[in-house]
Amino acid sequence: MTTPGKGPRRSSGPRPGGSSRFGGPNRGGGGPSRGGRPGKPGGFGRPAKPQTPKKPQPPARESLVSGLTSQEALAPTTEFLDATKAMGLELEEGDLKKLGLYLAMLLEMNERMNLTAITEPAAAWMRHAFDALTLVGHLAGIEEDVAAERGVPMRVVDVGSGGGVPGVPLAVVMPSVRFTLLEPTGKKAEFLRHVVSVLELKNVEVVCDRAERAAGDRATYRELFDAAVVRAVGHVSEIAELCVGFVGVGGAVLAIKGQRAEQEVQEAQRALATLFLDHAGTSPTPTGQIVALMKTQRTPRIYPRHDGEPKRRPLGLASKEAEREGKGGKAG
Repeated sequence: MTTPGKGPRRSSGPRPGGSSRFGGPNRGGGGPSRGGRPGKPGGFGRPAKPQTPKKPQPPARESLVSGLTSQEALAPTTEFLDATKAMGLELEEGDLKKLGLYLAMLLEMNERMNLTAITEPAAAWMRHAFDALTLVGHLAGIEEDVAAERGVPMRVVDVGSGGGVPGVPLAVVMPSVRFTLLEPTGKKAEFLRHVVSVLELKNVEVVCDRAERAAGDRATYRELFDAAVVRAVGHVSEIAELCVGFVGVGGAVLAIKGQRAEQEVQEAQRALATLFLDHAGTSPTPTGQIVALMKTQRTPRIYPRHDGEPKRRPLGLASKEAEREGKGGKAG
């Protein structure tokens, strides 16, 4: 029976040629599809373009620390052992081995990139290992206060760590303290990570960044350290600005300096006042002098200034640009 005005229903059987109403083949049927790509029944669109062969990738850059062969630790010198004993520091055999291995790696890496002017093992024990350990007494006093007041591990940042002095030797002999080695040069930071891995220093992290930027990170670094340590960075005024943003109120900035330490402290008085740092004292050591600065108030938000500014224009001092202009200026 048919409905008036409508033709008979289309048969649901297979179409001629075995194709379905949507252009694809019937299941189990054969025959070509309509509009499909050659060799791909039921496909639509243009034929695929031939693939262009991929260009060969350049070989990965070889790691700077690959191939380091330092496996034997340097033996400590009698001078080093006598000096640490005179300082009241008794080192365990394991600590001496780690220090010796670190110095061996440092001197070997120094042949690939400029890390230190000291190349003799005997000199390295005094000028690197011992020089760093002169800070132990200062840090130990702060650690006791931190433990008594807050009951948490002490945090220390080594600003401009370079080859790892003073941070690495300190981390070896003070395993209960958490150290952050801050180094802006990528290759040096890579070496520091290698050292941390080889020596298995679980209390150390390496951060590749500038102090001017890291000190502004309120969530991770700003005013969250108990002390900042530094060696061979610059004038006391520059050191103060680069380090003060890391330590909390009551924290310390400890700088290993040379014979001009007291003169630089006097020249930096204006900078210290601006940054709310008090000069707590300068202590002579067999290898240098330690300048201790204590933070009395929170650091103004504008410090440290932008990248390079603390060095180019030290607070309270004539800028290096002005000095150069004055020396080269014309007579009036």
